[in-house]
Amino acid sequence: MQKTDLKALAAENAFELIGKEWMLVAAGTPEHFNMMTASWGGIGWLWNKPVAFVFVRPERYTYQFTEREDRMTLSFLGTDNEDMRRIMNFCGTASGRDHDKQAETGLTPVATEGGSVAFAEARLTVEGRKLFRSEMQAAHFLDKAVLERWYHDGPGGSLHTVYVIEIENVYTR
Repeated sequence: MQKTDLKALAAENAFELIGKEWMLVAAGTPEHFNMMTASWGGIGWLWNKPVAFVFVRPERYTYQFTEREDRMTLSFLGTDNEDMRRIMNFCGTASGRDHDKQAETGLTPVATEGGSVAFAEARLTVEGRKLFRSEMQAAHFLDKAVLERWYHDGPGGSLHTVYVIEIENVYTR
């Protein structure tokens, strides 16, 4: 994993990167962390800073790590490898409460410059510091069809917490 310039993100298509490749959202230290797969989020410019938007449901095990830590990473494993897609599927469906995701995926945790956890196998990693967090509220949905489609009283249906993180470091393999 090599630190690179923020301009490396300019070569990426954020729609493809997040929506199709997916990302591992990780928080913690290489000794104690959790990660989850996310396919919702964004990368952009806010408050004159490069930022990423990350959404985590409170019932996810990763949530306690994103709440506790000041920083998190977004790791992209690529789409050209069937094993990487298997890892992303596993990390999106298995809970770190019940599984040792690092052992079961074979991912190699590494420390970033900011002290966060990233993975040696990632082709691209974004490290960011939390600037803002907010809990979504049903009353704030202008399009109620979105609320009805994605949020419900069943397991895994709670409203997300939204984080805006300032992109501090970008790493490539």
